[in-house]
Amino acid sequence: MAVRGILMIDDRLLLVNAWPEGKSDLMCVPGGGADAHSSLEDNLKREFHEETGLEIAVGAPCLVNEFHDRKRNFHQVDIYFRVTLVSGDLSQDWKDPEGIVTHRRLVAREEMAHVRVKPDSLERIAWEGGVHYDALEPAIL
Repeated sequence: MAVRGILMIDDRLLLVNAWPEGKSDLMCVPGGGADAHSSLEDNLKREFHEETGLEIAVGAPCLVNEFHDRKRNFHQVDIYFRVTLVSGDLSQDWKDPEGIVTHRRLVAREEMAHVRVKPDSLERIAWEGGVHYDALEPAIL
C-alpha cells in the first residue's frame, strides 16, 4: 500500500520523477510506501517531506488506484489525498534522503499532454475534483 498527495499551487500540479537516476521519464505526485503502525496521514506527511522538503496538511482521499504487473507478481494499491501547503518552498537544493526523487516541478494543465504521468486519471483528478477508483492499471517504467 502506498499514499500520494495531490498538491495544487497557483493552478499547477506538483509532480516528481518516479524513478531515480533518469531510469524513466515517468512523473507522479509525491508519496510512497505506507509503513505499518503509522496512519496513512502520517505516512503521507513523511513521504511528501522526504521527496519535496514541503510540510503539508492532508485532506480528503480522492483516488484509489491499483497498479499491477502479472509478470512480476506485483500489485500495489495507492491512495491519493488532496493536500495543502503548510510551509516550505521547492528549493533546488533539497535532496531526497532516499535518493529516489531527483526532479520536482509544477505543471499547468495545458502542459500535461507533454508529460508522461501515472496514473492515467491524474489530470482529471487534479483539475476536475471528485472521488475516483482506477482498477488494475498496468504498472510501467
